[in-house]
Amino acid sequence: MKTLETARLILRQLTTQDFAAIHSYASRVDATTYMLFGPNTEDETHEFINRAIKKAETIPCEDYQYAVVQRDTGMLIGSCNLWYKDENKAELGWILHPDYWQKGYGYEMAKRLIEFAFNELNIHRVIATCDSENTASFRLMEKLGMRREGYFLDARPANKNSQTGREFSDKLSYTLLKSEWKMANEISYYNALPFEFNDFIDVPMLSNGEIYLVCTAKQPGDPIRNWIPGYQFAICKGGEQIGHVSLRIGYGGGPKNDNLYYGGQIGYGIDEAFRGNGYAMEACKLLLPIAHAHKMSKLLITNNYTNIASRRVCEKLGARLVRLARLPEHSDLYKNGQRFANIFEWDLSDISC
Repeated sequence: MKTLETARLILRQLTTQDFAAIHSYASRVDATTYMLFGPNTEDETHEFINRAIKKAETIPCEDYQYAVVQRDTGMLIGSCNLWYKDENKAELGWILHPDYWQKGYGYEMAKRLIEFAFNELNIHRVIATCDSENTASFRLMEKLGMRREGYFLDARPANKNSQTGREFSDKLSYTLLKSEWKMANEISYYNALPFEFNDFIDVPMLSNGEIYLVCTAKQPGDPIRNWIPGYQFAICKGGEQIGHVSLRIGYGGGPKNDNLYYGGQIGYGIDEAFRGNGYAMEACKLLLPIAHAHKMSKLLITNNYTNIASRRVCEKLGARLVRLARLPEHSDLYKNGQRFANIFEWDLSDISC
């Protein structure tokens, strides 16, 4: 069974020598209040360790049971597991000694298990469940980016030491898809990209000899609301407006800092009578001096997967399709009825004005 490491922890296979450390928390009421086991007798802890060792030796391994050990002290402070149900699903579990609660260890070890599941086991869906009253556990799941998918009444046996007197307790179920995890990483990547915005620049002449852009608005950002500043342009030909194009400066935006991942830095539209002539693509190219002036090296362009014409614009620009993304319910596009968006990345690093 592969050993996993984090900045502060080592996740390794359990051994029989771990009995005292494991029993020190598995036998405690406060550590097991919301668990399906415990407080353990010594025999029950020995049985757990022997069972975990046996599972670790199974080939292929289907239940990765780990001892959670501090890197700097070698102290075993808890255990965790990843139960590999099939190629589509795995389930997380964890427990820590109460002396190490609220120090970020739970997040650190669970995050590493998720990375292992998606990167190395190629799992499609990771799930985790907990007693509905276990606030610390479900808050950790939410911090990991997991979504609550179910609230099940009387769905699990109540702990034998439960003070409620109930035979059963309610269960919460959380899920994280590999695609969601990858999108969260992509959002973090794009939001970390550098750019400069001290003020709007004086817009130069933006023309290719056939069409030209006229700046119609410079919309300031709002740091408190995470709104991004942007330019709006009319696309003109022969003194007539034939469409519009906009450029937002920066990354992130919105209450969850993901607006421009789903909405993109560039938006455009061509009046119906002038479509089919490549004007949207040319208008995007004319924005390059503005993007370069603000030191932006990558721009995202997004479109509805049903919008073939917009996709063709991105492809002709040489933009790379990052993914087809499921839109979150909080996004404006979702609220307007769209459910999926193509995310294209236009790399400007090797493009001159």
